[in-house]
Amino acid sequence: MTDLAEHATTRLPLVAVVGRPNVGKSTLFNRIVGRRVAIVEERPGVTRDRKELEVDWLGQAFRLVDTGGWMPGGDALDAKVSRQSEQAMEEADLILLVVDGTVGVTDEDARVADLLRRTDRPVLVVVNKIDSAQREALIWEFLSLGLGEPLPLSALHGHHTGDLLDKVIELLPDAEELEATTPGIDEVDPDAPQWTGASGDVPAVALVGRPNVGKSTLFNRLIGEDRAVVHDMPGTTRDTVDTVVETEEGPLRFVDTAGMRRRAKVDEGTEYYSVVRALQAVDHSDVALLVIDGTVGVTHQDQRLAERIDAAGCPIVVVLNKWELLDTVDKSEVRTQIGDRLHFLGEAPVLSISALSGKGVHRLIPALGAAIDAYQRRVPTKKVNDVVQRAQQAHPAPGGARVLYATQGAAHPPTFTLFVNREVPRTWLRYLENQLRDELDLGATPVKLRVRKRN
Repeated sequence: MTDLAEHATTRLPLVAVVGRPNVGKSTLFNRIVGRRVAIVEERPGVTRDRKELEVDWLGQAFRLVDTGGWMPGGDALDAKVSRQSEQAMEEADLILLVVDGTVGVTDEDARVADLLRRTDRPVLVVVNKIDSAQREALIWEFLSLGLGEPLPLSALHGHHTGDLLDKVIELLPDAEELEATTPGIDEVDPDAPQWTGASGDVPAVALVGRPNVGKSTLFNRLIGEDRAVVHDMPGTTRDTVDTVVETEEGPLRFVDTAGMRRRAKVDEGTEYYSVVRALQAVDHSDVALLVIDGTVGVTHQDQRLAERIDAAGCPIVVVLNKWELLDTVDKSEVRTQIGDRLHFLGEAPVLSISALSGKGVHRLIPALGAAIDAYQRRVPTKKVNDVVQRAQQAHPAPGGARVLYATQGAAHPPTFTLFVNREVPRTWLRYLENQLRDELDLGATPVKLRVRKRN
């Protein structure tokens, strides 16, 4: 990924992949990116949110965005997905209109083409599913769309992908053109906090929770635009969607994930891969926002999700959403459930908000800042040993066990190596962990202890 400071003064060209549902847009996106990032299934409507990644071809970098199928005239969710696609068209420097060569020109293809002819963006018509030379004659039917000469492609097998990318970089605007069309990009404040996440990049914040608890609504509220499709039907988000946002605490990368249900209820292939992507997002994040529906309370599935996040060594900020819909008695009951069912999270912050109205959302950024600071904190070896020695004097380990020396071996999360003279009981290690957490101001961040016995 490109350095954030570089993005602050320049921007990369944006290429949008658009078209009606089930023509192979996500397959093409994965082919160009070089790995399976977008969820692909032979069924319309799988992709709903915009997903964007940086790619490079022959030394030319650009951003590629995958969109949901443009399908006007459908239900309310279809309309929101179509609006996401239209927004990508408006922001793009180049548009790839993907069509299905085995089907021919459809009414939906013609309507998308009519929309694109009214833009001032260059458009390439990509005729997908042209798997052999015998099928290449099928592309000429798409001249009727009025968008220039169509290009044959097989996204599944990779045929003609290089030819397409050659044409893409040929049509991309140069740096001067980009600068002229980039509205008001501010320089990075050198005094602003510049965190580094576990991967060496901008810290990642994963929004996780059961379906329909308001994750995408909160995601859109945090990044300030309707990036993820929001609808009151469970399972709207099928893939992870991420965006870097400049906050008063420094840059953060927010990652919206699919809702995670019990394994027994995950009965379709698309949802299975959605859950896998969500768990991967947790494993690669620096902090997780566990979003809980306050009107439902803390469910068994919320508890299991919290255990999974905690096991990944990721600090958690618990978010009680839809708080404005509860009365005083219900609020008290939910807070009691937090203490009973999520007690293993220790002192993890618990914030009550309304993602829909924005009430209380302003408190999330400082809470995330504190969690990330603790998660990446490094402590001098002398201070670590001072804390360990004081802990041993106040409460010696049983059986003559003793920590001879201690040092912090890693951050993300803080990991301490203890060199001991003999085996140390787990109960005493938990005591020492709490002492390190309190004395070093590590808050609720996970702390790992590695014990090395003297040979």
